[in-house]
Amino acid sequence: MAPATPLASRLLKSWGDEAVVYDTASGDTHYLKPLTLALYQLCHDHPGYTSVGLATALAARLGVANTPQFHESIEDTLASLRAIGLLKPA
Repeated sequence: MAPATPLASRLLKSWGDEAVVYDTASGDTHYLKPLTLALYQLCHDHPGYTSVGLATALAARLGVANTPQFHESIEDTLASLRAIGLLKPA
């Protein structure tokens, strides 16, 4: 997964494990809850990862079980990030 636009056009302000992303190109602002923020950061750190790779890495980072339900949650979150333009469509 890769960012939709360069990070230079994004301003990220985080508070603990939550953040707000402001897209200077579109003017859109997006709240990222903890799971979404962690996934967004992982996508930027490892743009070549597949959704399975992202789920595996994120489960290890968060110390949670890598279950089918977790994979489904990651797929849903990736779809949301694509829908709001923070990630390129697959």
